[in-house]
Amino acid sequence: MPIAVDIDVMLARRKMSVGELAERVGITPANLAVLKNGRAKAVRFTTLAALCEVLECQPGDLLRYEPDHASAEPATNSA
Repeated sequence: MPIAVDIDVMLARRKMSVGELAERVGITPANLAVLKNGRAKAVRFTTLAALCEVLECQPGDLLRYEPDHASAEPATNSA
């Protein structure tokens, strides 16, 4: 998936465990693990906002775009 999740990076920077983050955000550790490991299909803005509040960061600190180079076709110029 072209969206990478860097929750583990922020957890390390804040010296916080997954369990503590899950408790403070109000989600289960299992659901946080799904999100953290990049297996989630979606994330609610309320959850993203809670993660940012607890981790004292911006959404861009948690999510980044990595293009899938294998499926990208080079652009052609038909001029």
